[in-house]
Amino acid sequence: MTVRIRIIAVLLLLVATMVAVPFINAQDAVESSIVSADWLAENLDNPQVRVIEVSVIPGVYERGHIPGAVNFVWHTDFVDTVYRDIVSADNFQALVQAAGINQDTTVVLYGDNNNWFAAWGAWIFNLYGFEDVRLLDGGRVKWEADGRELSTSVPTFETGNFTIGDINADLRSFKADVLSIVEGENAGTLIDIRSAAEFNGEIFAPEGIQELSIRAGHIPGAINVPWGQNVREDGTFKSVEELRELYAGLGIDGTGPIVTYCRIGERAALTWFVLRELLGYEVAVYDGSWTEWGNSVGVPIENPAGTVWGGR
Repeated sequence: MTVRIRIIAVLLLLVATMVAVPFINAQDAVESSIVSADWLAENLDNPQVRVIEVSVIPGVYERGHIPGAVNFVWHTDFVDTVYRDIVSADNFQALVQAAGINQDTTVVLYGDNNNWFAAWGAWIFNLYGFEDVRLLDGGRVKWEADGRELSTSVPTFETGNFTIGDINADLRSFKADVLSIVEGENAGTLIDIRSAAEFNGEIFAPEGIQELSIRAGHIPGAINVPWGQNVREDGTFKSVEELRELYAGLGIDGTGPIVTYCRIGERAALTWFVLRELLGYEVAVYDGSWTEWGNSVGVPIENPAGTVWGGR
């Protein structure tokens, strides 16, 4: 074999490797991050699997839930009820242990509203270093639409042995971190996942939601990618290829750090899940989101609609 042929052979091998790796990684990412309804139905009796519902509508769990599922209430279980903060490490560990979760448990989260708060839960689990947490593809809505079994029995489990180790603080951004990006001190891409009307300042909050911010608009430099673009009509996630193409078309390819935000953090967590868990990008959630930014003194906003107060 001549030197030239050897070089061509090596180059072809490198090209083939470059093409194959993303496909393999994409498959691994999906299998380690989301589960299908079929998979979950087959594993409901698996002692290594714990199912947790995190819904926002009151009473929906009590009306009927996936058999064996534990109920986590996002506004009491996943947050500090005194401080404007996420649940403390000690309280989270106690919560998880009470649900019978061990170090080697596979946790599957699901909920209503296209898994908004289930994704928030997945973010909390990841932040506190839990190894194997996944979302049910399509969430509660698809499970019900498929006519699958629901139960009103509330399960109890022996106390689990999960203990918090290293906290993954890189998954969370604070106002100062975001301001440093806006002012060019640090690199980063801001993604506002709210509706176009919220982003443009035409409305202060989604329809039917109490207004929580004094100002409308968005953080300067943010790119608007509404969360709904991540999912299909039935609530399941789009393919990794479709998602990668969606964000690449907006100049977001994972080559730099990303921060997602919304109004209070839950919708931003869904996009965080897509970008980090499915696409493998470096992403943090700014959970203070517009509720904090829009009420803060001394931070800039962009408001294309020109609203100042109460939609005027």
